[in-house]
Amino acid sequence: MNEKVVLTGNQAIARGFYEAGGLIASSYPGSPTVGIIENMNNYKEIYSEFSTNEKVALEVAMGASFGGVRSLCSMKHVGVNICADPLMTFTQSTINGGFVLISGDDPGMHSSQNEQDNRVFGKFANMAILDPSDSQESKDFTKIGLELSENYSMPFMLRITSRLCHNRSVVNLEERKDIDIKAFEKDAYKYCMLPPYTEKAQYFMKERLQKLEDYAYNTDLNKLEEKEETDTIVITSGLVYQHLKEIDLDASIYKLGMVYPISIKKVKELSKKYKNIIILEEMMPFIENELKINGIDCKGKEYFSFTGEIQIEDVEKGLEKAGLIKERKLNEKQRLKVPSRSPQFCSGCPHRPIYDILKKAKVNVIGDIGCYSMGVLPPFEVHNINMSMGSSIGIVKGMRKAWDLAGNKKPLVAMIGDGTFFHSGVTGFINLMHKLDKNANMTIIILDNKTTAMTGGQPNASSDKEMDVSIEELLQTIGFERIKVLNQYSYKKAKSVIDEEIKHEGLSIIVATGPCALQYRMRHPHFYVDPDICISCRSCIRTNCPPLLMKKYDGHEKLKSFIDPDMCVGCSICAQVCPVNAIKRSKPDDDLKNK
Repeated sequence: MNEKVVLTGNQAIARGFYEAGGLIASSYPGSPTVGIIENMNNYKEIYSEFSTNEKVALEVAMGASFGGVRSLCSMKHVGVNICADPLMTFTQSTINGGFVLISGDDPGMHSSQNEQDNRVFGKFANMAILDPSDSQESKDFTKIGLELSENYSMPFMLRITSRLCHNRSVVNLEERKDIDIKAFEKDAYKYCMLPPYTEKAQYFMKERLQKLEDYAYNTDLNKLEEKEETDTIVITSGLVYQHLKEIDLDASIYKLGMVYPISIKKVKELSKKYKNIIILEEMMPFIENELKINGIDCKGKEYFSFTGEIQIEDVEKGLEKAGLIKERKLNEKQRLKVPSRSPQFCSGCPHRPIYDILKKAKVNVIGDIGCYSMGVLPPFEVHNINMSMGSSIGIVKGMRKAWDLAGNKKPLVAMIGDGTFFHSGVTGFINLMHKLDKNANMTIIILDNKTTAMTGGQPNASSDKEMDVSIEELLQTIGFERIKVLNQYSYKKAKSVIDEEIKHEGLSIIVATGPCALQYRMRHPHFYVDPDICISCRSCIRTNCPPLLMKKYDGHEKLKSFIDPDMCVGCSICAQVCPVNAIKRSKPDDDLKNK
């Protein structure tokens, strides 16, 4: 086969795993790496799954490796925090089948709560790290990572960034190579990470990295592109290498495919030949620090930003600052000016009425990670705290204790989605029962839309047909008694229940149900506004549903509300909040059909 196709970085990784004879892949959905597992479905030879959370996903792939097959686990950068416990022990052990961990870093925090650079995490975990610069390398490095993993008997990290995950470039497809499944041999020194076995594992871990540093000296993963009559070399890796190549700088380039371990011997040899060593890398000064702690003089972050994506204009600006170019050809002002637009709930989203109710209640709300995180942003601005997956449950307990000590009896509300509930919320709920003050005013709202919506609608434990776990029954099993279940689309009933539970002196849980309007394709007959009845009160507008706006009607001086029929999915919330019944359905209720 010698077929060339255009693939995203995510698609290329899935293809590379297939070509390498990979058999088992696991993940938890998180941008920017969701597409990796979704594209695994194209290959019938591969078993793939979205696991309950990243820790479980890693453990599934670890087990597959121990079982003798090539395995892969993918997640976004903060997901590595979730799986850190087994990961830090796994890297002490040996592998059986090749293993690659994909970390999707997010420079610029396009869809993340922080900007951690997981090259640092990879070094901390004593993992070798590969850093591709385009889709072809994403595919190739996946295959090479699995092979090296087996050769050096250690897990590898493939670090990819958001733009590379979603960018497209040409990839050369190759045939699949079937790999024999290796037998598992009992060996406590390899697989049982408890004293006294772990002491030996520490030395084994160190020896593997030393051997890999020797390998890095001449590997084709690292490319040296030398130019004559220059005293400058730029050391770089990842997508910014492509930006550097576009500028066509009069300097040599040492492009690292393996960013850890770096061959210090190789760089020291280069430092004798080149007077100036410039480091170009996104986010943390990882390569720069690796060289400096080994006594190699270099400069990097004094020219290039430590945060955000480094675009080609930023590269040129930094090189000018470093004195390597005299005149910039690109101008930051030439960048396309796009009006700022905050993300918002979809038309008919079941979360929208809940946030409208909470905003009117003027209550303190602790949020969590998911679509409902947008409750932090205008126009709702309901969340007062928003941290990490599943954290709202522990935070509300701690904050309630602190407020009670201060004599502050104001009610507290915490929110969590169904996907996040199963990911990392259940343990927090169990902990709520520990030393529970029956008079502590805490209201927890679980938004159950039967999908992991923020990342594209992957199933979770309550929507997976093979599992179908009832959130209410699980909470009852834990020991909770005051649990109310409501339909988020029944606005008046939902408002009544929420207002009542906020006033309740004690812990109460609300399971607010309503299917994701996007995932489940909600399509009821649309609503319209009768301008002769509308009093321009804007009650419907304040629900902030995208189809709603104010419009000038013929024969009316005042602006009246208007519903775009092409955007309306017929959820009915606007009609329910209208005080004068000016909003009507385009067809009778008995004509409702889900398409």
